[in-house]
Amino acid sequence: MTTVSRRKFLSRIGAGTALLSVPSITSLSSDFFQGEKKLNIALVGLGYYSEFKLATALQETKHCQLAGIVTGTAAKAEKWKKQYNLSEKNIYNYQTFDRIADNKAIDVVYVALPNSMHHEFVIRAAKAGKHVICEKPMAVSVKECQEMIDACNKAKVKLAIGYRLHSEPYTQEAMRVGQQQVFGKVKIVESSMGFKIGDPTQWRLKKSMAGGGAMMDVGVYAIQAARYSTGEEPLYVTAQEFKTDPVKFKEVDETIFWQLEFPSGAVANSQTTYASSMERLFISAENGWLELRPAFGYGPIKGRTSQGELNLPNVNHQAMQMDDFALCLKENRESPVNGEEGLKDLKVVEAIYKAIATGGKVKI
Repeated sequence: MTTVSRRKFLSRIGAGTALLSVPSITSLSSDFFQGEKKLNIALVGLGYYSEFKLATALQETKHCQLAGIVTGTAAKAEKWKKQYNLSEKNIYNYQTFDRIADNKAIDVVYVALPNSMHHEFVIRAAKAGKHVICEKPMAVSVKECQEMIDACNKAKVKLAIGYRLHSEPYTQEAMRVGQQQVFGKVKIVESSMGFKIGDPTQWRLKKSMAGGGAMMDVGVYAIQAARYSTGEEPLYVTAQEFKTDPVKFKEVDETIFWQLEFPSGAVANSQTTYASSMERLFISAENGWLELRPAFGYGPIKGRTSQGELNLPNVNHQAMQMDDFALCLKENRESPVNGEEGLKDLKVVEAIYKAIATGGKVKI
């Protein structure tokens, strides 16, 4: 499956935060804070996600807009310039990117590059004095995540991770049901996300670019779901890895099952894979349950509880996500999906890989 078909797959199957330093937001015009100006965003990396999700979503946003691009392909730069009527001064390549520091017409950069490039470009954006949204996974290691957080703190800019589902109504209801114990204490969470990947030459199957396989890509959704369903950070993990195609998945993981233990006694059983399609969140509590299926795709998300079907609005996830971040800047408050949130997921990811390697229970 190519990058394009992966994104189509996601479209088909579904249309406790630490504080950072208070950021400097003097680079934003006073008009923005009066609600008269939209936040200007530059997309870094013009792959499928930027082209067919972020750019289109930015045509629907109320508080931000597409203003610039960063690409290594001259033909793409020309195409986007014409399609979105972009100013030449807001178009950069990867070598000239640092010049964005002198461009007051760009407020935020959205890093949508392969996983291994997130660390470099978030830090470069921070040094340029720009607020940053970084796609998930935040980075390929806990160490890189911390360095990204430190760089943004030092530069007094805000950092958000592209957890679009935090702005999505069905996911917000799952958070409410679990964290507010609507059906009593959460006892068991089941979360799974996977798809059948194709093209064996794509970057997602190269460890140097992806950092891992299904776990790094769509497994993060299942980790997130367990965490936001309980409102807790897991204490321990056990995990198992399986490969049906050791040639194709020579460098990265194909299928992983893992179990998380939470302070309250709740447990989560989760799966991720590049071998087949699966996508579900099930929260089982003392006196009821909630299920989302599809749970993690681009929409529509669908859900029900032990009391009946959920009938919530279907929204453009990316548009809501970017507007939420724009409002965080406008109101000078932290994003609930800041760098610390991304760091927490990578701590779980690293513990899962360690549990696979050791065959035992690992403290997170």
